[in-house]
Amino acid sequence: MCHAFLSTAKFWSLLFRIDEDLAAEVRTAGCAACGGVLHSARYPRKARGITCSVLGDQYERRLSFCCDRDGCRRRATPPSVRFLGRRVFLGALVVLVTALSAGLNGRRVAVLHERFGVSVRTLRRWRAWWQKEFVASALWPLLRARLATSIALARLPAALLERCAGEDRAQQLIHLLRLIAPLSTRSYSMEGR
Repeated sequence: MCHAFLSTAKFWSLLFRIDEDLAAEVRTAGCAACGGVLHSARYPRKARGITCSVLGDQYERRLSFCCDRDGCRRRATPPSVRFLGRRVFLGALVVLVTALSAGLNGRRVAVLHERFGVSVRTLRRWRAWWQKEFVASALWPLLRARLATSIALARLPAALLERCAGEDRAQQLIHLLRLIAPLSTRSYSMEGR
């Protein structure tokens, strides 16, 4: 099965390490508003779609920071390959399950619901997000410019996933999650609106 890697702790640990690297870059840069030192200010997240025994406790919190200077205290939440904005389902699932849901039929929906707990309504909402909000984001023109040939918007995110480098579907998914990681922060996702 093309998504068997989703049930391995190794895959989810790798995503967590990537998030730690992204967080280290943000912390090293300091507060964007005043240049102050950033301290850890992780906040709770409830990740859906994969059992906690596979994810581990590092998926119970989103990496984030807070400026140490009085009068500023601004939050700095780094991009994430684990979480896609405020969605409760993990980013990898939002990408892969939406790609797998193309051409929805009763059997496929039942399998996706049983495996990941994603309802038909949620699948439709994700497809609409890819085809409307994603293409309206500030990130989409940048990604589109990197493509040698255009892709059909109706095929998002599958078409992007197919274009990502990687020896297997897991590596392609990680590549795409890195590309769309800026959308996991509130400030970046609001730019395209």
